[in-house]
Amino acid sequence: MPYVNIQVTREGVTPEQKSKLIKGTTDLLVDVLGKNPSTTFVVIEEVEMENWGIGGMPVEAYRAKVLAAQS
Repeated sequence: MPYVNIQVTREGVTPEQKSKLIKGTTDLLVDVLGKNPSTTFVVIEEVEMENWGIGGMPVEAYRAKVLAAQS
């Protein structure tokens, strides 16, 4: 009985995108591990941007730094 938790920043992920994530994740577990899709759980959590950090800084600051480095 697989349980997969997907966390993304809250930035307007559409219901269609969530549906694709759920289907794709379920299909992957069926294909790779032979799991039963009817007992496979996929949960998507949207996390506020200020509650997400990368590289020791809030995600917005990290993204700004990466973009500046690419310029």
